[in-house]
Amino acid sequence: MRTDALATTLAGARVLLFDFDGPVCDVFAGLPAPRVAAELAQLVASKDEALGAKAAGTDDPIEVLRISYEANSALGQEVEQALTAAEVRAVAVAGQPTPGSRGALEAAKSAGRPVAVVSNNSAECVRAFLELHGLSEYVLEIVGRPAEQPHLMKPNPHPLLMAAELLHVDVTACVLIGDAVTDIQAAHAAGATVIGYANKSHKPEAFADLGAEAITEDMQAIADALLDGVSD
Repeated sequence: MRTDALATTLAGARVLLFDFDGPVCDVFAGLPAPRVAAELAQLVASKDEALGAKAAGTDDPIEVLRISYEANSALGQEVEQALTAAEVRAVAVAGQPTPGSRGALEAAKSAGRPVAVVSNNSAECVRAFLELHGLSEYVLEIVGRPAEQPHLMKPNPHPLLMAAELLHVDVTACVLIGDAVTDIQAAHAAGATVIGYANKSHKPEAFADLGAEAITEDMQAIADALLDGVSD
């Protein structure tokens, strides 16, 4: 359901920034993240047994990447290449876009709001998914995981600042739509506003605690609010 906070937040946006995994796509729906994390941990273990044991303690592929880079940049690069390949495989079997996301992207275009995707996933997998589902025309820029610089992933504001630069706007004119605490943190660190996409029951409270300007449990509500703004 659309809220006044959602409408107000979108009304102030010159540019919309979409996080990828969640608002647009469930990246690991068909190739589960724990399986990818385990594959990456095995790769790490083949190079460094102790580090591999540490990496095996998480089911988050991005965390395995961070662990690898913190220990050894060359190993980190190898893990990153493997993760990117796994992400591309994953989006090929991830299924349809998040319900309402296609409508939100179409509405953004109708409302004259340029869109960029800002993601801790690779630009390669974002591009592959958008092409597969006929969504490329709605996204002007893709800012994916910074190659060989995992410290610049969200919650670092770097991806948002880069997207704003590519779209020739001040980042304060951008609204990020994200489903993670790190999205809220990155947006506020950059000076942008943020809509929390609360796709799990614990998220509305967490997003509110972090000061998200608006919260929605439905991506279609974003489309409806944008289209209402066009018709006003």
